[in-house]
Amino acid sequence: MAEGEPSYIDYEAFLDPDFSPAGFANSLVLSTNNATDTPLDLSTPLSRVLFDLQEIDTHIHALTTKSALPLLSHTQGQTAAAERILRETGSQIASVTQGYERLEEEVVQKWKAAEEARIAAEKSLATVRLARAVARCLSLGRQLESQVAEITGRGSAGQNGTAGADGTMTAKEGFRALERAAYTILSLRQMFSATSEEDEGYGLDRVKATRTLRNEFVVPAENMIKSRAQQTVSRFSLSGQVNGQSMSSSYKHTRDARSRLATAATTLFLLSPMPKGEISVSDFKPELLLSTLQGYMHTAIMASANSLARALSQLPAMDRVLAEVSARCQDIVALESVLRNLRSPSHPLLSAGNAEQGTDSETAPNRINLLQPLLQALDTSSLPSYYWRSLASSLSPRVQGIMSRGGMPARALRSNRDRLRTEIKECVIRASHVSSSSLLAEKGRSGTDTVNVGNWEREAAVMVSSVVGALGR
Repeated sequence: MAEGEPSYIDYEAFLDPDFSPAGFANSLVLSTNNATDTPLDLSTPLSRVLFDLQEIDTHIHALTTKSALPLLSHTQGQTAAAERILRETGSQIASVTQGYERLEEEVVQKWKAAEEARIAAEKSLATVRLARAVARCLSLGRQLESQVAEITGRGSAGQNGTAGADGTMTAKEGFRALERAAYTILSLRQMFSATSEEDEGYGLDRVKATRTLRNEFVVPAENMIKSRAQQTVSRFSLSGQVNGQSMSSSYKHTRDARSRLATAATTLFLLSPMPKGEISVSDFKPELLLSTLQGYMHTAIMASANSLARALSQLPAMDRVLAEVSARCQDIVALESVLRNLRSPSHPLLSAGNAEQGTDSETAPNRINLLQPLLQALDTSSLPSYYWRSLASSLSPRVQGIMSRGGMPARALRSNRDRLRTEIKECVIRASHVSSSSLLAEKGRSGTDTVNVGNWEREAAVMVSSVVGALGR
């Protein structure tokens, strides 16, 4: 069919994007039949469709026959152009292939060799770092071994101690090595806890020698040092200064006891467990130190309470017991004085960004003393006040128990009510008068007088009430 020749076929309907075969068939059936006829005649619309298909096929055949030569010429031209493009592309691909081979030879192979060298250098560096860490770890282990020997009295005489008759360090002077040993343990602990490849000591857990060092020596040594420091705190007392000693000896004993306590407290502060994450000195809670000091306070309170309870049943021993109770309070006063003047030591495992780190106590006024955490843990403002009030609360039910049982002890307490009131008050007041040698010892000066460390009238009233107050019931 020539172009522009009229055709009864509606091509626009077939080329419409919204063309629906079902809709077209329905309209064709309705146009050739009456909607009310039964049955419908489908032969006419089917013949119409077949005729339309034959007409379209004839039209397509006529168009292809008429345009065969132009189509063949166009296809031949496209094929020739494709062959020329292929030839040009082949030469370009060959050039690129030669360039890649030259690049691979000059760069890639050299890069592979350089990458192998880099990997070897990194592994060598890691080996050197690990070897240095092992060497430093073993060196610290030898240093700790020397310090442990000094603590136990088996070390050689040195600057910090005196030698015995056999040339070894006496255990009496060995306590000076506690703090140095604690810093050595912290250095080892820091190396063993390294988690990054950039940290010194990373990979030490893979070395058998360092694992053996930690498990068989460092851990037992740390436990021994903790035990020595805790024993030093629990045995702290200035009551050894009796009248039979000279003042120079008394001053030396006091200064030595204070020095031991300060060293032990610092050691326990350093060896207290570290919480996870970074933390500053002011937020750090030295649990080991606090538990030891709380144990010291509890022991003093319970020992005094037990002694007073027995003395209340046997009044002739009351004077001696009250002297012991007063002496324990004076020890607590001295303990408070030492802790108040002892600043928190520089801790290598606390956050390095803390402004207080890296400075000593004289140039860091914001650094806390070791008394503040203890007062916060006990919820008190004064250790002597806590001692007397806790002793009074523990003593009151015991007095009530004696009175409820009756008998001679109860009658003796009632008849000596006034005497007990006076003696207990004098005991508390006497405890507030501490020998000046105990307060001046850490300043390097001796003293022979006594000084009053505070007004304890309220504590005296509480103690008197805990004993005498129960007698009238």
